[in-house]
Amino acid sequence: MKVFAVGPKENWIVDRIVSEWRSSSQMLSTDDIHEADLIWLASGWAWKQIPIDLLRKKKVVVTIHHIVPTKFTRKSLASFLERDKIVDQYHVPCEKTREFVCKITKKPINVIGYWYNPEIWFPTDMGQARESLGIADDAYVVGSFQRDTEGSDLSSPKLEKGPDLFVEYIKKIKKDKLLVLLGGWRRQYIIRRLREEGIQYRYIELAPVDQLREMYAACDLYVVSSRYEGGPQALLEASAMGVPVVSRDVGMAKDVLSQNCIVDIPETSYSPTKEDISFGIKNSENFKLVPIVGKYNDMFKKV
Repeated sequence: MKVFAVGPKENWIVDRIVSEWRSSSQMLSTDDIHEADLIWLASGWAWKQIPIDLLRKKKVVVTIHHIVPTKFTRKSLASFLERDKIVDQYHVPCEKTREFVCKITKKPINVIGYWYNPEIWFPTDMGQARESLGIADDAYVVGSFQRDTEGSDLSSPKLEKGPDLFVEYIKKIKKDKLLVLLGGWRRQYIIRRLREEGIQYRYIELAPVDQLREMYAACDLYVVSSRYEGGPQALLEASAMGVPVVSRDVGMAKDVLSQNCIVDIPETSYSPTKEDISFGIKNSENFKLVPIVGKYNDMFKKV
C-alpha cells in the first residue's frame, strides 16, 4: 500500500505535518501519485490541485482541521459537497471539528489528534533562550505564534484566531516589564493594536524551528485566544516544553491542558500553577510523533 500526501504548500504548520509524516512513514509514503493507492489531502482545500480523474480512481482521506461557521457560506457548503463525492473518509484532530463535519456528510469521520516531535519540542533553559533572543531576564513574556490577520488585505483581524481577544487579555495582565513575543506571519492586526495600547512587543517572523523553540522557552505564559481551532499545534509544543499555557475551550485544549487552564479569554485571567504545568507535560506525552503517526497509518490502511 502507498499513500500520496498533499499539503497546501504554504510553508506553514500543515506542510510541516506532511513532511514529518513522510519522514516517519517511508514504507507507506510515495512521491508518485500514480503509484499511490490512497491520496491523503492533509489540507482539504488543496483537492483541486489534483486531477479529478485521479481522485476518482484512488481512495481519498481528507483532513478537516477546523471550520469557522461564520465563514461557511452556501458556496462553501456546495464546494464541500462536491468534494464529498470523491472522499472515502474524513480525518479531524478534535471532537469539536467532528461535531460540525458530521452534520454535512454521511462519510466516516476519524478523530486523531495532532502530534509533536519530541526531538524538537523539549524543555529548554529560559535564561539561555532569553540571552540568545536578547530578551531581558526580568521581562514578563507572553507568547503568541500564529497568524491573526486576513491574507486578503493584511489588515483585517482573522477573528477565528481571536487576536482582538488576545489584546484584551493582555490589557488585563498587570505586570511590570510586560513583553508580548510574536511569531509566525500575518501579525499586522495585532501589532497595530499593541502599538495603539502602548504595549511592548517583539516580532520574529517565521523563525526557524530551533529559534522557535527558544521563543517558547522564553515565555512566562503562552495564550491561545482562538474562537475556533483544530489544535492548535502550539498547545502540544508549549505543553511538552513545560511552558505555562492558558486557552479558550477550543480544539485539543481539553485533551492536553488542566481544566484550570481553559478559561474564558478575555473575561477570565489565570496563572498556571506547577501542578497545571506538570499536567500539561504528562498529557502531551500522549501525542508524541511515533505513536500518533502510527494511528494515522492504521487509519490509511483500514481505508
